[in-house]
Amino acid sequence: MTQIAVIDYGMGNLHSVSKALEAVSQKESIVITSDQEVIKTSDKLVFPGVGAIKDCMEAFSNDLKETVLEEVKKKPTLAICVGMQMLLESSEENGGVEGLGLLNGKVCKIQSNKDIKVPHMGWNQVNYLKEHFLLKNIKDSSYFYFVHSYCCPSSKDALTETIHGEKFVSSFAKDNIFAVQFHPEKSQSAGLQLYKNFLDWSV
Repeated sequence: MTQIAVIDYGMGNLHSVSKALEAVSQKESIVITSDQEVIKTSDKLVFPGVGAIKDCMEAFSNDLKETVLEEVKKKPTLAICVGMQMLLESSEENGGVEGLGLLNGKVCKIQSNKDIKVPHMGWNQVNYLKEHFLLKNIKDSSYFYFVHSYCCPSSKDALTETIHGEKFVSSFAKDNIFAVQFHPEKSQSAGLQLYKNFLDWSV
C-alpha cells in the first residue's frame, strides 16, 4: 500500500489536509507524522504550513528538518501555503527569514491599496504557464482558495500565476516537488482533483 506522510512539525492545518486526501484516496494510507523513520519509509510527502514563516521555521527541529530535506529531494512532495514559502530561498516576513532553498524565488509582502486588500483572502483564478500532471482534469483559470499576506512575485520554477493587484506565483513545479500558495483542501472540487492527481502522480 502506498503511504503518504503529512509532515507534522508543529504547524499547519494537518487534519483538514489529511481528511481531503482521505476523501480522494482509494488505496493509499494517509499518516500524520513527525516520526523520521515513518517519513523515510513513506512513498510521498505532504508539507503543509500556516501562520508566520518564522514560527514555522523555528518549530521545525533540526533533526526533523534534516530528514525532511533529504526525503523531499527524492520523493513526490506536495507543499502547501507557508510550507511552499519555506521551500523558497528567503522571505522578507518577520524582518527576513532564510528559506530551505529547494525552489527558486523570494517571498515578499503583498502591496495593498484602496482596491487591493491584504491579506489576500478568498477565491481567485489560477492561470497556467505550462502543463503538468498535477493540473490534469482541472481547467485553466479555475478558482482556488487563498489566505496569505506574502507571495513570490516570480520564479523560474513557476507553474501557474494569479493576480491580486500584481501577478504572483501561485504554484511551482520542479522535478519531484509540486508546491502551491493556495489551499487545495479549501478549494472544493478543483482542490480535491489536485489532491487526487498528487496521489496518482509518479515521478
